[in-house]
Amino acid sequence: MAQKRGVDSYDENMKFTQDDLAVKFLPAVKALAFKLKERLPSSVEVADLISIGTEELVKLARKYDETQNDSFWGYARKRVYGAMLDYLRSLDTVSRADRKLIKDVDRVVSKQFAETGEEPSDEFISKELGVDVSKVREARSSIGVFNVMPLGEQLQVYKDSDTLEGLEEEELIKRVKMALECFSQREQTIIQLYYFEELKLEEISEILGITTSRISQIHRHVLTKIREALGN
Repeated sequence: MAQKRGVDSYDENMKFTQDDLAVKFLPAVKALAFKLKERLPSSVEVADLISIGTEELVKLARKYDETQNDSFWGYARKRVYGAMLDYLRSLDTVSRADRKLIKDVDRVVSKQFAETGEEPSDEFISKELGVDVSKVREARSSIGVFNVMPLGEQLQVYKDSDTLEGLEEEELIKRVKMALECFSQREQTIIQLYYFEELKLEEISEILGITTSRISQIHRHVLTKIREALGN
């Protein structure tokens, strides 16, 4: 009986320690959620990202083994961020905004950026494409969500039915790397900072000393050229 009480006491202490660990890193989860939110459309609520991240943090804390990894946040950050991305995927924005419309909207935005250096309004795009402005907003919201996804996954959204069909992820990544080699150092830096360092456009603007509009234009140009290279 005493042995059982000892086991129960150990389990309670362990659970307390694990929950205390989760509470300790909750501010880090919130900071991660707000940083991701800054790169997302207004339709995505930061509270939902925090909720998803916190749930994943608690799960990770309760199975964390410090003998295997001496940095809990180093171990947990990627998994918490991955859970937030999984939530964004679950929103199923592609089914709510037709893929063709997403491509058409992206084409009009890229064209306007190239010609004027400014991003067109929803009303302008609506008139150009002859579609309801609410559909344009829906498509742009989808583009905003996909812009935070891993680059290879994002490109899949834009592929034609027969262009990249059956292409293995390893081959896709290889082709993306080959395509990036054709770009300038600044263009490669923008892709690196946006997708791998997860910086927002304003932060990249401060680092490179060019406007956010110009960065956005270069970003779209690079993605377009990558898609063309993959198509070829």
